[in-house]
Amino acid sequence: MPEHPEHPEHPEEALGRLPLSGVTVVSVEQAVAAPFATRQLADLGARVIKVERPGEGDFARRYDTTVHGQSSYFVWLNRSKESLTLDLKSDAGRAVLEQLLRDADVFVQNLAPGAAARLGMDAPTLAKAHPSLICCTISGYGTSGPWA
Repeated sequence: MPEHPEHPEHPEEALGRLPLSGVTVVSVEQAVAAPFATRQLADLGARVIKVERPGEGDFARRYDTTVHGQSSYFVWLNRSKESLTLDLKSDAGRAVLEQLLRDADVFVQNLAPGAAARLGMDAPTLAKAHPSLICCTISGYGTSGPWA
C-alpha cells in the first residue's frame, strides 16, 4: 500500500504533525482579537507571519515591560509567530505584502473599518488576485454600525 500524507503506513509518523502544519497565514494585526486568533492557528502548526507598522509595531508591545522589555500580554498573544514591519501605505511595503500573499493560504486583518479597502487588502480585492486565499476580517466592535 503506497504511503499517503494523511494516512501514513506508520501512524506514529503522524503523531509529530500538527493539524495546520504546512499552512501559511499572513496577518496584519494588533491588540487582541486578531493576535489571539492567529496565535491559535500557530499553536495548531500554521506558520504565522505577523505584519507590523514601522517604528512602533503593535501597540500591545508596550502595555508593560515584564518580558525582556516587552509586554507579557504581547508575548503571550504572539508566541510562535514570525514578525516583520512594513509600511503598507508605501508601494514598496505593499509589494512585499503581495509577495507574501502569493505563498499564503490565509490572510487575517483587524484594521479599522474601511482601512483594508483603502489599502487594497479587502477580501473582494484580494480574491481577484489570489483566488485560493482565505481572507478573514476580525473586528472587536463590528465593521458597521455605531460601534464600528
